[in-house]
Amino acid sequence: MTEGGASATRHAPRGGGATASLPRRKRFLQGVLPGPREREHGAPSVEGMDITTRTVAVIGGTSGIGLELARRFRDAGSTVVVGGRSTDRFDDLRAEGLGTVEVDVADGGSVEHARDAVLEAYPDLDTVVTMSGIGVPEDLRDPAHFAIAERTFDVNVLGTIRIVDAFTPHLLARGNGTVVTVSSGIAFLPFPLMASYAASKAAVHAYSEALRAQLAGTGVDVAELVPPAVATTMGDSNPNALALDAFGAEVMNLLAQEPTPRELLVQAVQMHRWAERDGTYDELVVQRSAALATLPGRAD
Repeated sequence: MTEGGASATRHAPRGGGATASLPRRKRFLQGVLPGPREREHGAPSVEGMDITTRTVAVIGGTSGIGLELARRFRDAGSTVVVGGRSTDRFDDLRAEGLGTVEVDVADGGSVEHARDAVLEAYPDLDTVVTMSGIGVPEDLRDPAHFAIAERTFDVNVLGTIRIVDAFTPHLLARGNGTVVTVSSGIAFLPFPLMASYAASKAAVHAYSEALRAQLAGTGVDVAELVPPAVATTMGDSNPNALALDAFGAEVMNLLAQEPTPRELLVQAVQMHRWAERDGTYDELVVQRSAALATLPGRAD
């Protein structure tokens, strides 16, 4: 590819079995989604996703959860391009059969260049996963934390919106497709040590709900992935973090359900998502606040 996100490198999917041997257009058409269905009580849901026939862009897919899901889409038979800033990994990713594109979600120009490159190389794109995100501890007693908050919201919230805005016109023109946003269990059960991360993911949840409502009837569906702590570079310090391969397998099973849930909730995140409903919210926030002792000057 041309560095700077000007072009995307395209590779054929691997591991698709008989499906992969079909003409590309036919494989693509088998994955076209009709408009959103109505779930019980009138709540819109996403049609069941054929994960074997998609053309998927995973933005923030060069490592961690994003790469795990990209590989699983690829192994199922879908065509996948991953985007990110870690261009030093691109040769290895291309060797795995993944397309690559350089993109910085905090830079509007970079997002536009990446969008153009992806759509040129993958005109049948029908699925966009907005995986990019950052989260670090911050001390709210120290005004210097504002720089962390600003960066976190720029990447997690505005970065999500930039990616959605970049690809939505293409999906609307197709009349079908899926946007997968990524919030967090922390959006529903705050982790006080990472205040801005929690707030940013709560914003992604609210934005996903609004996006789904505004796209209703267009054929473009919105699913929200809600990860718990997963054993990646962000979650590897948590002894209770879910193993990455177990998480990936569970997510793909959820995506393939008929219909696909509006919120993709693996079992390990249920306690976070429903803490307020289940009456465990206050107790769990107190427990999670114990991590504040790791901040400078807070230990007993």
